[in-house]
Amino acid sequence: MAQKKLLLIDGNSVSFRAFYALFRQLENFKSPDGLHTNAIFGFKNMLDALLKDVEPDNVLVAFDAGKVTFRNEMYDDYKGGRQKTPSELSEQLPVIRELLKDMGIESYELKNYEADDIIGTFATLGEENNMQVTIVTGDRDLTQLASDKVTVMVTKRGVNDLEAYTPEHMKEVNGVTPTEFIDMKALMGDSSDNYPGVEGIGPKTASNLIQKYGSVEGLYEHIDELKASKRKERLIRDKDKAVLGKKLATIDRHAPVTITLADTKLREPDQAALRQLYERLNFRSFLAKMNASADGTNEESATETYTFEELNSENIDELTNIKGQEVTFYLAMLGENYHLAPIEGFCIKANGKIYASENSELLTEPVLKDLLEDKNIKKNVFDIKRTLVGLDRLGIKAQGLDYDMLLASYLVNNENNSNDLGEVAHLYGEYSVKSDLEVYGKGKKAAVPEKDIFYNHLAAKVAVIEKLKPELLEKLKDHEQDDLYDNIEIPTAYVLAKMERNGFKVNASTLEELDQEISKKLTELESTIYQQAGEEFNINSTKQLGHILFEKLGLPPIKKTKTGYSTSVEVLEALKTKSPIVSKILDYRQLNKLESTYIKALPEWIMSDGKIHTRYLQTLTATGRLSSVDPNLQNIPTKTEEGKQIRKAFVPSTPDGYIFSCDYSQVELRVLAHVSGDENMQEAFKSGYDIHAHTAMRIFHLDSPDEVTPLMRRHAKAVNFGIVYGISDYGLSKNIGISRKQAKEFIENYFEQYPQIKDYMDKAIKEAREKGYAETIMHRRRYLPDIHAKNFNVRSFAERTAINSPIQGSAADIIKIAMINMQKKLDELKLKTKMVLQVHDELIFDVPQDELETIKKIVPEVMQSAIKLDVPLIADSNWGHNWYDAK
Repeated sequence: MAQKKLLLIDGNSVSFRAFYALFRQLENFKSPDGLHTNAIFGFKNMLDALLKDVEPDNVLVAFDAGKVTFRNEMYDDYKGGRQKTPSELSEQLPVIRELLKDMGIESYELKNYEADDIIGTFATLGEENNMQVTIVTGDRDLTQLASDKVTVMVTKRGVNDLEAYTPEHMKEVNGVTPTEFIDMKALMGDSSDNYPGVEGIGPKTASNLIQKYGSVEGLYEHIDELKASKRKERLIRDKDKAVLGKKLATIDRHAPVTITLADTKLREPDQAALRQLYERLNFRSFLAKMNASADGTNEESATETYTFEELNSENIDELTNIKGQEVTFYLAMLGENYHLAPIEGFCIKANGKIYASENSELLTEPVLKDLLEDKNIKKNVFDIKRTLVGLDRLGIKAQGLDYDMLLASYLVNNENNSNDLGEVAHLYGEYSVKSDLEVYGKGKKAAVPEKDIFYNHLAAKVAVIEKLKPELLEKLKDHEQDDLYDNIEIPTAYVLAKMERNGFKVNASTLEELDQEISKKLTELESTIYQQAGEEFNINSTKQLGHILFEKLGLPPIKKTKTGYSTSVEVLEALKTKSPIVSKILDYRQLNKLESTYIKALPEWIMSDGKIHTRYLQTLTATGRLSSVDPNLQNIPTKTEEGKQIRKAFVPSTPDGYIFSCDYSQVELRVLAHVSGDENMQEAFKSGYDIHAHTAMRIFHLDSPDEVTPLMRRHAKAVNFGIVYGISDYGLSKNIGISRKQAKEFIENYFEQYPQIKDYMDKAIKEAREKGYAETIMHRRRYLPDIHAKNFNVRSFAERTAINSPIQGSAADIIKIAMINMQKKLDELKLKTKMVLQVHDELIFDVPQDELETIKKIVPEVMQSAIKLDVPLIADSNWGHNWYDAK
């Protein structure tokens, strides 16, 4: 007879995880009556996955009955430091229980006891009845229940990424058995449950002590054997805390539950009740699965079928009279790089009908070409930039693309950076369209399916683009982001498409010459390294390098990994003064990376027109900054002379032309001065002071800029930019090589001199905690679910992000406005100058010789007038006959 299976779920913990896993989409998950539904949706998905994987006979979901339990009688402040459950989650918990009931799953709570105790009790009952028990939780306290018959699955990220804790895994992770873990917790204490342990005892020490003495009791029986130390003194002093901690940490395996194991038997779902619940919550995907099951269709392959016509020369004239209407259009390309990817077909919805075709040449027919180039016919698309570039390859200068589902979704939820239409649609409960991965496959094996499947996939795309438009535009309006969408992101997409098609001319011969120089230097470095090592070896092999440095040459190993000695850059930098070979290895690595990543790789991206056409990812970062790929031209190194030399290969496209560069001066600090309203910093910028020298004067209490040394200025610069990123005294001390005490003084002096910046930082964190997101000047949002995290490091990172995102994001918005205005100016003056690259705060132009004087004047003017701040924007210009000389 097969062994029965019992599934036990920590209801509060998993609900909490589900809530925060989809927190960034909180406003996307609402029922028609305004109930937030993200936790319910995530919990249901987790349940479905667990029921499928575990195939349990019995299931119980345990909940906490309230904050006060028998543990509070032992210790008043037990769990006293916990944040109040967000109301958006609290309102969903009763519905989760309703969902469980309709699914035929027992849920239970017990006054004066925690969900942990209920689970511990039923895990014990399951073991006694020879059942295989699986526990699912987000709380590692429950790992003490692991045994030969009990596996504890702990959520890592979200709710479906689970780590299985068995007695063997417990030993591997913590060095102790499951029951010894209780004693380990007793010594450490628990900041989450708010009870103290022994002062100064962390996980490693606690584990070592329990491994040696077996338990808290065993430790104190042998306490006299410990050597005299501060640790021993603390152990003796805090004995009562350790004993109390063990009682608090121990799960009650015999709680007075009023239900039996038989009550947890998995029942048949109430399909009618579930249908009503899904309709009430607007869970369209779950309804679709129910309908598919009722029809006998495989749920995973269930896809809505659309009515479409194949477009051809016989019916193309139906698209002639579209004036006054809007159309929805999708261009199918197989591959991410739309400069090179084959155009496989297209789909268009007009006159209430959907037309699809595999023949992209039809797009060049006058009927369709005129329609796409008519700016008065509004088009809905997914990814304007991709569409513009793809059509431009066919000689079509598309206009009137004024709705972009990708950009709208990105602004609503910029933590989701998928550029797959199907995946984006799934965020809003629309599962009628599959992802491209599902339809085409992956990598080299990707292929367009047979015609009917392909056409239905395209039809589903245009239908969803149109269907989700009102919902997404309404969300943008609710977030006050409609101006950001209409006047920044949409126009930026047009500008980027133009820049990508412009491309940047590259001299391959310059790169070849540089390759020869670098190769020679690498050969010389290899020879020197071999001589200093006393033998030849593979410098790129971590294992062989580790042997040479730490065994043969006897250098002190700073860090070890599972596979041996670490030879990371950080380790080598720390060893530079120990042996001359280390500096040579660092030089070798730097040049080797430069050669492989850029010098040899860039020529492969030069197209037939002699130019590199990089792609900009407009929806990748949460801050709104643009990223360059295929290839990345924003990351060409500038710290070394060899790295800078690469820029000599980037040249104008006209004889005797110029490369013109213009970049904002300290734009993020100027934004900080604006958003903080700090009078001292604003005065420095308004007066045209060197801001770093000005800061140095203030934090070092100097009377004149003449007293500022280069070192003082460097330190002040590090503080200025560090503050923008919420740097700590530890981080600053590491960055500039001073003591932590000095760094702390620098930061304190900084805030004393710029008090309103400290006020801004405190306010930014407070607002992020209240709202769950940070916001730029233009209302670009960055959601911060970790702002309430219990883990100090995780929470601190979210707090630093709350401070920095409005600054970095506003700077990103400013450069986009400058790009838009600059392109308008070039078009207005009918100049041949082309904008060819954006590197964050810098714009780069390909300028004919006779337009240089005009460009010198208008580019700084346009950039400096992009937005009105409380301090002036300054843009600095340089130019030369290649990109290197323009710096």
